Amino acid sequence: MRSTFRDDDVVLLLKDITGLIEPQEAKERERLIQQGKHYSEMLPVEYVPTEPYMRIYENALSCFAKPTADAIGILADRIMDEKSENVVLVSLARAGTPIGVLLKRYLRLKYQLDVPHYSISIIRGRGIDQNAMQYLLNRYSPGELLFVDGWIGKGAIWNQLKQDVALYPGVSSDLAVVADPAKMGALCGTTEDILIPSSCLNCTVTGLISRTFLREDVIGKDDFHGAVYYGELAESDLTYPFIEEIERNFDLKNKRELSVTIMSELTGVQEVEKIASDFDVTDINLIKPGIGETTRVLLRRVPWKILVAEQYENDPSLFPILQLAKEKSVPVIFYPLLHYKTCGIIKKMADT
Repeated sequence: MRSTFRDDDVVLLLKDITGLIEPQEAKERERLIQQGKHYSEMLPVEYVPTEPYMRIYENALSCFAKPTADAIGILADRIMDEKSENVVLVSLARAGTPIGVLLKRYLRLKYQLDVPHYSISIIRGRGIDQNAMQYLLNRYSPGELLFVDGWIGKGAIWNQLKQDVALYPGVSSDLAVVADPAKMGALCGTTEDILIPSSCLNCTVTGLISRTFLREDVIGKDDFHGAVYYGELAESDLTYPFIEEIERNFDLKNKRELSVTIMSELTGVQEVEKIASDFDVTDINLIKPGIGETTRVLLRRVPWKILVAEQYENDPSLFPILQLAKEKSVPVIFYPLLHYKTCGIIKKMADT
């Protein structure tokens, strides 16, 4: 699989399907998804950031590199405490991949450990890439594998992971993430809904690869899940400027403990169910809580509304979301969120 990631940072267990798939516009893709076609059988047209949005991204990277680096450090220290030196990082493509790179670099810098790092595909409703799992289990013991992602929204991918790894004795369903605002108990660096700057962009901060793809006419039974390499965007690639800015903010001397603040008796999933009830949304998959998931809605789905907790109206971590909402004419409304700073709701296409 081609990418702009360096070979010593990650091995991508993906099939290169560049040129085999025609990306689709968001509205057409969304309509097909809501008619029952699986999202993994299509690829979205990549959002091309405007100049105002890129200025906001650069500011976000400057402002939130330190909190992200601190969360990476806490997570890496917890991995060392709770796992072992024989850990193999297995990031979930594509949002988890730069996070896995950062964890690998932190462990090398602080603990002088050069841990293996692979990136594989997992798809909600279709499962984890079984060929990639077999590849890993042919090389490592089951207990060494540790899955990595960027954040927990309402836990859909983690639930998929738990279901899938039950088929592999000895493989842990633990998921190491930077942020777990749903407070689902993930192995995390923070339970705050922080802005992880890589969530603001698509392929240009994830090695120029697409989200993963799975369709029988393109992906054979012995193939890894697929992805496209967007080589034409090479001049816009910000993968390593992001990684290196976070790395510059690593604190390798101090060891901080995870701080958890319980703000509500509701779980993250229960809060999403309440939002669904309040806004008459019958499909919970149309509700995407948290900064990372809300940004995804704006970048590659068809957004209906963006909810913002009023106390975060002027929080700089929401500026990228507010800029995208402005560009796409999506209404932003205040709502008393408890676990999250923001939440995206996808438009029901039957209503359009």
